[in-house]
Amino acid sequence: MSLQSKRRKSYLTALALIAPFCLTYLVFFAYPAWKVVQLSFTDAPLVGDGNWVGLDNYRRLFADRLFYTSLKNNAYFLLLTVVPTTAIALGFALLINRLSGRMQALAMVFFFIPYILPVSVVTQIWGWMLDYQYGVLQHIFTWLVGKPVAVFKSPAWVMPVIAAVTVWWTNGFNVLLFLAGLRNIPADLYEAATLDGATAWQRFRRVTWPLLWPITAMVLTLQLILQLKIFDQIYLLSKGGPFNSSYVLLMQVYREAFQLNHGGYASAIALVLFLVIIVVSVVQFQLLRVVGRR
Repeated sequence: MSLQSKRRKSYLTALALIAPFCLTYLVFFAYPAWKVVQLSFTDAPLVGDGNWVGLDNYRRLFADRLFYTSLKNNAYFLLLTVVPTTAIALGFALLINRLSGRMQALAMVFFFIPYILPVSVVTQIWGWMLDYQYGVLQHIFTWLVGKPVAVFKSPAWVMPVIAAVTVWWTNGFNVLLFLAGLRNIPADLYEAATLDGATAWQRFRRVTWPLLWPITAMVLTLQLILQLKIFDQIYLLSKGGPFNSSYVLLMQVYREAFQLNHGGYASAIALVLFLVIIVVSVVQFQLLRVVGRR
């Protein structure tokens, strides 16, 4: 077989291997994404064609006060979750890494179990525990503020509580990522630092933290993207209330598309959210790169 024939055969083999992925990507991502872009310039309902309206949907969106309320709530939720969940996961990973054998395995299972639960189960559990009349966690609110609190009907409490539920639910995966990073740090570095008289804090600051920074940056970026797409917990726990205090962008997409049948306007909101996620993620990634070089 000639060299040219071998190359052609290798190209065909490679094409056959990547074809399923490419086909799946085109059918389930690229084509729907293109349709969303098209619909955002029309007045189409959720199902069916509509008339071309140009930028009217975007003009309407940027004049919509609910859009800015949703955007503000998304930003507030990011502040409540992204950095706190990363810091909590790092702290628990450092503690678990000190364990060994069955104790370490048990701790890892304990932290990862919530992550595999479906969101419906998670919200049901926390809905029971935070129930105004019978919730076992109402004793904590009574101790803090002197009386039970209907947290999902309180504008001050609803977002922090949903953020706490989200951290509890998703943090197991972040703990595993940090544990993987900690196990890749050579033990020789810690031994050398100990021989040089470094304290535990100095070992963390000069050895653990710099070598763990790529994992930290990845966790921060993943959390940013995931929390910008928050919907399930809010829909199941508070429905966006009270008084739109937990209303987020995907809630607005759901309302316009599935309740009001405004497919074109909902597509415009979804496209703006997509652009927000891209811009914020790129900016954060670049900032993390700059911090990591220092």
